[in-house]
Amino acid sequence: MSSTKHQFTVHFWGVRGSISCPGTTTVRYGGNTPCVEMRVGSQRLIFDGGTGLRVLGQALLAEMPVTAHMFFTHSHWDHIQGFPFFAPAFVPINTFNIYGAIAPNGSTIEQRLNDQMLHPNFPVPLQVMGAKLNFIDLTIGESIYLEDDLVIETALLNHPGEAVGYRVSWKGYTTAYVTDTEHFPYRLDENVLKLARNANVLIYDATYTDEEYYSPKSSKVGWGHSTWQEAVKVAQAAGVKKLVIFHHDPLHNDDFMDKIGENVADAFPNSLIAREGLSLQLIPPLKNIATSEK
Repeated sequence: MSSTKHQFTVHFWGVRGSISCPGTTTVRYGGNTPCVEMRVGSQRLIFDGGTGLRVLGQALLAEMPVTAHMFFTHSHWDHIQGFPFFAPAFVPINTFNIYGAIAPNGSTIEQRLNDQMLHPNFPVPLQVMGAKLNFIDLTIGESIYLEDDLVIETALLNHPGEAVGYRVSWKGYTTAYVTDTEHFPYRLDENVLKLARNANVLIYDATYTDEEYYSPKSSKVGWGHSTWQEAVKVAQAAGVKKLVIFHHDPLHNDDFMDKIGENVADAFPNSLIAREGLSLQLIPPLKNIATSEK
């Protein structure tokens, strides 16, 4: 078996929420908005197209031709603003299968990606992209089956205008991508628990702290995001092995994120704060497996 087919890796290209925030105080964790790449078996999966997608695109130029499946949680600006700058989409030898749910107003993911590139918003229309773009409308709650036993489950999240959460499973390993969701006040979200159940990795939207979320002066209730304290509750209830805090508030600088990381680690030891460039390997290297099987 080749090493490229025996892999389940998760790479973070953008980890911020709301708006990109480059600068001297966000260097360690990064300032790009959401984009997460998973290499599962021989498949390349890309989740969301924030400004981190531009950085991923530059890396992919050295690997063409590229075929990938792109999954959008929703089309708020911070999750699609990198798509017009995704260089591989302009190269004819590449293929991208693009998935997204139909929005409450009836628009498809193709229409929404097209609209952001229309004049006077952008100088180059989507139709100039030379790659083969296959748009697939998702029904939230359905599963997508790719090669072998690679399955992507979907569920509705609690976010203004709706968002989709994803669960990627392959050969007994699972990563849940649950971002742009707001917890409920007196119970855990059953959809989130379903996506996170016994996952090897849970990537969870913890934009705020509880103190910020419930602040009497500037409450974030109803804004569509969650807290690291709620992330810990979900991870514990769902039997998650590793928790990754994601979708960081642009006002949270590196030092603030360090403190959050310490607090999360105290509450849930096997946890990480997502940062640009972070890679997680769910399956041990093939040589280790080969050695253990002797």
